[in-house]
Amino acid sequence: MIQPLFLGLGTTEIIVILVVVLLLFGGKKIPELMRGAGKGVRAFKDGMKEPTTEDEASKEDKAQEPEA
Repeated sequence: MIQPLFLGLGTTEIIVILVVVLLLFGGKKIPELMRGAGKGVRAFKDGMKEPTTEDEASKEDKAQEPEA
């Protein structure tokens, strides 16, 4: 028996979804959509990294402040 690939979807369902997407958006729009999705994922990853660098900077600032 073949295991479902993603969220319980089998190979046939994924193929049907891909065909519907191709029919809706056309072959020329799909690379643009994927490029936009890639930029969104990259921005999300950068946003997730940014708070940690700010946290590290604030910890360094607190360590350099003289105690009263």
